[in-house]
Amino acid sequence: MAAWHELFPLDREPTMEDIAGYIDHPLWDAFTAFIDESYGAKPRIEYSRCGGAPCTVYPRDGFFICMVSVGSKEKDEAEALLATADPYVRALYERSADSSMGRWLMMEVTSEDILRDAEALMLLRAAPKGARS
Repeated sequence: MAAWHELFPLDREPTMEDIAGYIDHPLWDAFTAFIDESYGAKPRIEYSRCGGAPCTVYPRDGFFICMVSVGSKEKDEAEALLATADPYVRALYERSADSSMGRWLMMEVTSEDILRDAEALMLLRAAPKGARS
């Protein structure tokens, strides 16, 4: 399949159906259901500017990348969670640079375990609807 940027240059915005078709993986449906159920959030499609959002998703041919930032406030809880995380996610966290803005994990979501870990880290970073004070 053609590269994402070739199919959807700046002047051709994809639809959610285009994104789902490109990713073509059942975990995408599970992820979008999680976002809707946990946050009641509708997707915002734009070329990434990485504006410090708790989660950004990048479509790939056959999978997707979920970028989750783990801030200093979540560090201890994230590290406790990572003790039982998928080995890929643990290694990714250990290799990521710790900065004043936290750690930015670019997780290739290719398994249910990685999806589960991405969701758990997102819940640490941004409280689900109904849990906000």
